[in-house]
Amino acid sequence: MAKMEVKTSLLDNMIGVGDMVLLEPLNEETFINNLKKRFDHSEIYTYIGSVVISVNPYRSLPIYSPEKVEDYRNRNFYELSPHIFALSDEAYRSLRDQDKDQCILITGESGAGKTEASKLVMSYVAAVCGKGAEVNQVKEQLLQSNPVLEAFGNAKTVRNDNSSRFGKYMDIEFDFKGDPLGGVISNYLLEKSRVVKQPRGERNFHVFYQLLSGASEELLSKLKLERDFSRYNYLSLDSATVNGVDDAANFRTIRNAMQIVGFMDHEVESILEVVAAVLKLGNIEFKPESRVNGLDESKIKDKNELKEICELTGIDQSVLERAFSFRTVEAKQEKVSTTLNVAQAYYARDALAKNLYSRLFSWLINRINESIKAQTKVRKKVMGVLDIYGFEIFEDNSFEQFIINYCNEKLQQIFIELTLKEEQEEYIREGIEWTHIDYFNNAIICDLIENNTNGILAMLDEECLRPGTVTDETFLEKLNQVCATHQHFESRMSKCSRFLNDTSLPHSCFRIQHYAGKVLYQVEGFVDKNNDLLYRDLSQAMWKAGHALIKSLFPEGNPAKINLKRPPTAGSQFKASVATLMKNLQTKNPNYIRCIKPNDKKAAHIFNEALVCHQVRYLGLLENVRVRRAGYAFRQAYEPCLERYKMLCKQTWPHWKGPARSGVEVLFNELEIPMEEYSFGRSKIFIRNPRTLFKLEDLRKQRLEDLATLIQKIYRGWKCRTRFLLMKKSQIVIAAWYRRYAQQKRYQQIKRSALVIQSYIRGWKARKILRELKHQKRCKEAVTTIAAYWHGTQVRREYRKFFRANAGKKIYEFTLQRIVQKYFLEMKNKMPSLSPVDKNWPSRPYLFLDSTHKELKRIFHLWRCKKYRDQFTDQQKLIYEEKLEASELFKDKKALYPSSVGQPFQGAYLEINKNPKYKKLKDAVEEKIIIAEVVNKINRANGKSTSRIFLLTNNNLLLADQKSGQIKSEVPLGDVTKVSMSSQNDGFFAVHLKEGSEAASKGDFLFSSDHLIEMATKLYRTTLSQTKQKLNIEIADEFLVQFRQDKVCVKFIQGSQKNGSVPMCKRKNNRLLEVAVP
Repeated sequence: MAKMEVKTSLLDNMIGVGDMVLLEPLNEETFINNLKKRFDHSEIYTYIGSVVISVNPYRSLPIYSPEKVEDYRNRNFYELSPHIFALSDEAYRSLRDQDKDQCILITGESGAGKTEASKLVMSYVAAVCGKGAEVNQVKEQLLQSNPVLEAFGNAKTVRNDNSSRFGKYMDIEFDFKGDPLGGVISNYLLEKSRVVKQPRGERNFHVFYQLLSGASEELLSKLKLERDFSRYNYLSLDSATVNGVDDAANFRTIRNAMQIVGFMDHEVESILEVVAAVLKLGNIEFKPESRVNGLDESKIKDKNELKEICELTGIDQSVLERAFSFRTVEAKQEKVSTTLNVAQAYYARDALAKNLYSRLFSWLINRINESIKAQTKVRKKVMGVLDIYGFEIFEDNSFEQFIINYCNEKLQQIFIELTLKEEQEEYIREGIEWTHIDYFNNAIICDLIENNTNGILAMLDEECLRPGTVTDETFLEKLNQVCATHQHFESRMSKCSRFLNDTSLPHSCFRIQHYAGKVLYQVEGFVDKNNDLLYRDLSQAMWKAGHALIKSLFPEGNPAKINLKRPPTAGSQFKASVATLMKNLQTKNPNYIRCIKPNDKKAAHIFNEALVCHQVRYLGLLENVRVRRAGYAFRQAYEPCLERYKMLCKQTWPHWKGPARSGVEVLFNELEIPMEEYSFGRSKIFIRNPRTLFKLEDLRKQRLEDLATLIQKIYRGWKCRTRFLLMKKSQIVIAAWYRRYAQQKRYQQIKRSALVIQSYIRGWKARKILRELKHQKRCKEAVTTIAAYWHGTQVRREYRKFFRANAGKKIYEFTLQRIVQKYFLEMKNKMPSLSPVDKNWPSRPYLFLDSTHKELKRIFHLWRCKKYRDQFTDQQKLIYEEKLEASELFKDKKALYPSSVGQPFQGAYLEINKNPKYKKLKDAVEEKIIIAEVVNKINRANGKSTSRIFLLTNNNLLLADQKSGQIKSEVPLGDVTKVSMSSQNDGFFAVHLKEGSEAASKGDFLFSSDHLIEMATKLYRTTLSQTKQKLNIEIADEFLVQFRQDKVCVKFIQGSQKNGSVPMCKRKNNRLLEVAVP
């Protein structure tokens, strides 16, 4: 087994450079190469001081196990390899031990792994904090809130299969011991436009696909949904399924997570109903219709979808239909109602769907906050985790990307400010002189966007609020007027644009020079998306819903609380939210995780240097390194520094007994390091140049090799001496044990010899005594035998005359008695089985017992037949009686009979009482049906066959049509005179009718059936039971039948059957009908 590698410092066994502050030389190329080298060796984390760079590996790595959690628990930040667990532990310990509120800022572009990083932070904190039933419940609720929010707020984009389409900030609250009490979640700008439209190659929010894939058929039916994605206009079909993602399993996961978080069953049901309503809203389509006054209005094409939506939401269908067709505008005491054309109706539909979904999402956040909020009012420590969308540059950038990039500008601003502030505070705290650092301040870009008078957001709000015609083009014109001279703003009309004559810059666009690079924004949709307008008619319709959740989502629809004041715009709301977030972050100690996406293919082991370089630039990572190492590149506390390098100086090795700072001073003086390369702080040593640190590391490595050689030499000497002493001691022990063993073996041999001699002597004595005893016994036996013989001779001589008179008779009787007794005993053991068909019987042992032997056989057979009959039920007795009757009628007469013996007589083959097809026939027949079978009726004229239902009741014989069930013929059993059939192996038979009867008007019936024996037997028994006369069964290969006034001879000949078991009949002339049988 390989020895486990143990790291005691970030500098041990380093792949590349673990901390970019130590990178030498520092430039963009070496920075990217270092990241690539570590990425190729599965080292995805790298430090910039206390900042963690995380490169998304797009695969699972074995670096998040419980063992890894324990490795990083309560360890110094630089003690082990760079890891997100190290930053999480540092933040948690600072919060628990130093009472400092913490925030962890996770930034990066879409697909860089921000969501996974936030999960890892939360899982690490959950693993290292306290235990207990109540604490575990809180931790589980905090962790399980993630799947719920991901289902409703994440979607597949071209860059990320699980992209967060909203910003999430979670404050986790702890008590004084560091145990979690609860949390509060804030969300920022859900991308609700995705509900109604998705770019090519992207999906809608996960929950829609999970619901359709994972819900049971019963639930889908209840929600009036179908499993087919193509049925819904709001779902993108080109990316409906994602490789490696099981939507059905994820649906079960979120149902379980919602239960753990605390959602009630009726709440989950209400949420799914709202999701179903949003899906079905997309299927509502409108058609134009002209009114009398010449105005265009819209009508709903298919009202079935509208009806199902109203059933789901409890809204009056007429109310919702009117809200889609009309718009009511209120001004003071006046109301004006206008019709909506088709385009306006579609806008109203999409606005309702977006508002319904976004308000549901906000309600989910509030509901989760109710479940996970701290239940106690004690003072709390707070750790915030910010997982927010990264900087986005797409082919088509709209209002959403503008807002997202504005948020990232603010985060970059606070990152630079807090990093410089933290660096300056550490220098002041340690008494080191602070030197000013030049860096790019993006405040000018933030001011361009958020300035209250001439910022882009302010002008967008002003344009939305002004009267008159407001379009995206008028907004762009206003931007060109106000921002034309700004150095970070460009458009075709701006003075700073270098593309005045370049047609690549469209008229309907403007460009902003962000800290991350230039972004071209399409102005189309800015005004509408900022207005985020939902017609009051739709709000009031939603408020009238019988669905409690939907009604609570639209409080402004309450007529009693009508507010004519215009609601705040989306831009102003987000600006206020960002300001609140920045204010919150500035009150906490920041910790940074900068996420980088290595490639656009979402593939493992691919590192696109150009893409990574772009991200490094806009994240400002090189500036961050320069800020960190502007004064001193490396700093370390005196104790670990002395512990690491004390072997380089004889005075500090192996133990330094004074203060750690004094030991470090002695060490650096001994090594003759120039004074300008380091400075002594109050608790840390500051090293200016990474080369100095690497020199110390090289000296330490060489000294460790020397020490290892010395240790090996001392160890080998100790090992040899120890082995010699052990062998000497072992030799003495072995000699003592051998002498003991030899003496024991000699004693055992003497003991065995004595025992053998003793046994021989005892044996000789015993045999001598035995011979004497045997001689005495033989003498006694001889005397007894002689006396017995003598007495016997005397008795026989005295009574011989009495024995001779009756000896012969007694011997005969005794012998005979013994023979009979033996006979019966042998018969008892040789009795055959109780089966009546078993003909075995033991052979006769003596001739004089012949009559007795036969009588016993007869009595036993009768007895076992009675025993067998006693087991029968009444139904079985009836079956056997019918079988016996069939045997008497057809045995040795009909060749078909042997094959029928093993087949039970079922009678009702068609199950008329159970089959609804024959309900009409069942109603027409009131008597008990004995036989119900499909037979082939032979046509008297041409010999062709037709399927008919053959019914036998207690009094009649019926023929019915197989398809319609209509009765064709009814013959009383008294009119049946005879049944004729051949002796061959066929199912052909004729039923002869009484001449002059009503049923015989057309003549006798000819049939073919697979159950001939059963039908003839039952007809025979039923006729006998009803008429008290035996039915004549004629078996002959030629017989006469009556066809109207003619008598026809039916003759059976050898031939082949083409229609399976149906005999081939052919009418030769008026007097002959030939039947071909096999």
